[in-house]
Amino acid sequence: MVLKDVVVVMKLLLVEDESKLVDALSHILKKNGFVIDAALDGQTGFEMACTGIYDIIILDRMLPQKDGLAVLREFRNQGHDTPILFLTAKSTPEDRAEGLNAGADDYLIKPFFSVELLARLQALARRKNKDLTENVLVADDLVFNPLRAQVTKNSKVIQLTLKESQLFELLMRNYGLVVTKERIIQKVWGFNSEAEFTTVNLYIHYLRKKLKLSNLKTVRGIGYYLQKIRNAPS
Repeated sequence: MVLKDVVVVMKLLLVEDESKLVDALSHILKKNGFVIDAALDGQTGFEMACTGIYDIIILDRMLPQKDGLAVLREFRNQGHDTPILFLTAKSTPEDRAEGLNAGADDYLIKPFFSVELLARLQALARRKNKDLTENVLVADDLVFNPLRAQVTKNSKVIQLTLKESQLFELLMRNYGLVVTKERIIQKVWGFNSEAEFTTVNLYIHYLRKKLKLSNLKTVRGIGYYLQKIRNAPS
């Protein structure tokens, strides 16, 4: 089943040690518009989660190296607020309470139907992006609507592709700050992606050409940033 009303493309981390389940869920989630990275043990999952590049995390409870509850508690103790869906076969009320009290945003019992998982993820996505449904990103003469992947510049509306939109949103949200090529690859293409720096360079070229961005600057050997055209009013 594909949910047609998922609008915002979300980057999701799946921490699950059952490789067959990882393959099946990755297929379903990608089909429904999510960008997926996976970790097969708790320690790796924790390290990947702490990069801060994910919009939602699906976390199994019983994991090798570091169990899901420990991952969840340590992740929250470090101040991270990424929405987490706990996925587990432990189904008693006490188990659920323990997971929610440790900082999980939702709790889904194995076995489950994919339609319920997708609905729960969609609810977390709406909650996380509630501000995006009401606000656009504005910087100088650029107005960006992340939901529609559209840039308005000098009253002209320009449509971006998916990757162009994800890259441009990252630059807009870090307006005036350098975003490294490593960060761009992790956020736009994924932690385990085979994308290279040449891929980033190519999409920067696309943005410059499509949006005529003379203020999209290169810091050689490091990354890119949108240079502020004028000072913000004091």
